[in-house]
Amino acid sequence: MAYLGPEATFTQQALLSDPDLTRLEAVAMPTISDVLAAAAGGAVDLGFVPIENAIEGSVTVTLDTLAFEADLLIQREVVMDVSLNLLGTPDSTLEDITRVASYQVATAQCRNFLLTRLPGVATDAANSTAEAARLVAEKGDPTEAAIGTALAAEVYGLKVLAEEIEDHPGNQTRFVAVSRRGIPAPTGHDRTTLVIFQRADRPGSLLTILQEFAARAINLTKLESRPTKKGLGDYCFIIDLEGHVDDELVADCIRDLKSKMAEVKFLGSYPAAGEHGPSVRRDAEASWRAADEWVRDLRNQIRR
Repeated sequence: MAYLGPEATFTQQALLSDPDLTRLEAVAMPTISDVLAAAAGGAVDLGFVPIENAIEGSVTVTLDTLAFEADLLIQREVVMDVSLNLLGTPDSTLEDITRVASYQVATAQCRNFLLTRLPGVATDAANSTAEAARLVAEKGDPTEAAIGTALAAEVYGLKVLAEEIEDHPGNQTRFVAVSRRGIPAPTGHDRTTLVIFQRADRPGSLLTILQEFAARAINLTKLESRPTKKGLGDYCFIIDLEGHVDDELVADCIRDLKSKMAEVKFLGSYPAAGEHGPSVRRDAEASWRAADEWVRDLRNQIRR
């Protein structure tokens, strides 16, 4: 399994929190693109990458690669609490810092801290939080720091200059494991991800899509528009919904969308993280099944 490295990234911590994933041989790669390319090309069986953060939203390189470039299916998701720290060399202090490096999404989660505690500090982008920590350790410059994990401080011999510097409490990141083939069996607590491309941008086009879910009492947990890369104003919708393609209602919904939209790309049905959702979908499934049997009985009465 490839993951965003090097050692001590949040991605590595997330995969280590899942007992099933820890059984696999883990291969650190320098960028998210490298991880997804390795999984799509068959160099590894699974890729493991961040896809969404509670503060900054989607990790666009992951989302766009899955939506437009790679043919990969999500196998599972892992949600992890994220706490960010400012890491410096053993002889540095907070007052010494003039330059901070980290993964761009992590830096963005600490805007207020940087503005109020380190006004005017220069920021550099790194491929990951752990890569930033490694570079700071290698340079040994007391005026440079990294935003990363407490584990990275231990691994690379750095000092935690400030703890929990993210702007909002309750920060979490969602990670996904992806592979070239296979849909996990339904568990009763699943999520499905779709990319829906419109035939044309016209009034009510989003409503047309949403009505398909509303009519079947399917709950959406995420709805996001992304440019299709074909031109200004050309957007698709990326949707997470409760349920599995093996569920009759979900399958029926996807079938109708496929027949009405320009294209529907299926990104997977997989076990959802967290506690089980409400019973609304199960009740709707039972009602749909009863209605389907009723219609089937009526059709059986037709004189042929």
